[in-house]
Amino acid sequence: MERRKFIAQSSLALSGLILSDQLFAAASPGADKISIGIIGCGSRGVGLMQVLKELEDRFDITAICDILDFRFAEAKAVGLGKSVKEYKDYRKLLDDKSVQAVVIATPLYLHFNMASDALKAGKHVYLEKTMTYSIEEAQNLVKLYKQYERQTLQIGHQLPYTPLYMKVKEMIEKDYLGKITQVECRYDRHGDWRRPVSDPKLERAINWRMYKEYSGGLTAEILSHQMQFINWSLNTHPDEVFSTGGIDFYKDGRETYDNVQVMLRYADRGVIGNFGSTISNEREGFIFKIKGSKGTVELLFEEGLYYPENEMKKKLETVDGVAGATKIEWKKDGGISILSEKMKDGTWYAFADFHKCITEKKKPMIDVHQGARAAITVHLANKALYGHSVEKWTQES
Repeated sequence: MERRKFIAQSSLALSGLILSDQLFAAASPGADKISIGIIGCGSRGVGLMQVLKELEDRFDITAICDILDFRFAEAKAVGLGKSVKEYKDYRKLLDDKSVQAVVIATPLYLHFNMASDALKAGKHVYLEKTMTYSIEEAQNLVKLYKQYERQTLQIGHQLPYTPLYMKVKEMIEKDYLGKITQVECRYDRHGDWRRPVSDPKLERAINWRMYKEYSGGLTAEILSHQMQFINWSLNTHPDEVFSTGGIDFYKDGRETYDNVQVMLRYADRGVIGNFGSTISNEREGFIFKIKGSKGTVELLFEEGLYYPENEMKKKLETVDGVAGATKIEWKKDGGISILSEKMKDGTWYAFADFHKCITEKKKPMIDVHQGARAAITVHLANKALYGHSVEKWTQES
């Protein structure tokens, strides 16, 4: 492959993709503005409100819901209008006919019932990841949605919506990585996940991530990002799941592990995926490597590099002496930037698509089927983790 051709056709800059703000172009004048309600006003819910405020030409936050009174003040600090309605019972919000769509950003164990009720109430739904707490719930939501396909149900895995990660999927499809055999991921943080609790009775409501009854732990809350992207980009799912971990640092009564390692075997693609997370060391933070016979991509949330193998590198360095070629900008360590321009937060692109799907009656890229595949992967990983077993993806999964 000539260098000029590589740059022109797939230069790791455009390659047929419309990037940045043009990816989900601003709504045209007079386009439908969606009245949206937020169910769950914790840290993630408030973060989603901040993104929605950036899309005020498309969404109007008209209602918020939480069971904890102090969360309403935290939500309103985002700059919500004085007319925003407050609900403590999400079913009352769903009864509000003026609300067209809802965002569900509650603890994982509540996702299925809330999403089901929202669909039945005629709402469009943006459901935060992980889609459901269990395999059975994932299967049931897929079945239920068949009755409500005129409504949009989008799952909040935002990585695939970003220009960078779309580009990586395209690179995989166009064979710039060759035969992929290994995926290496880490998503580490340093912090105990514990939130201050003014009343001991609120411990589980506020620190729900630490308890198995409500949470999928690190696998669901953190590693699901990378797991979902691999499922989606390779159009597959793991066949075998191996996990290990423990409460190895924070001896504070929590039940979900603070240190986990998951290995997934994708037999149909001949790929091994390694996914690890700890919350007692943030040195490496977010690491995402996809390794193939022709090259490797190394990804952060907003940055990515492509490292061609020697044979591929020689092809990229071939100069067309007649037509000339634009110089490839190699990094000092031999990588090529996948995307040069600055991106918005991935959730911005996801919400922009949510609006587009509602107004244009299109199916979201990360729909109930993609959400179910990720949720089942997460649940099998946790079964292996806490059951000290090897789990297999079956027809019943």
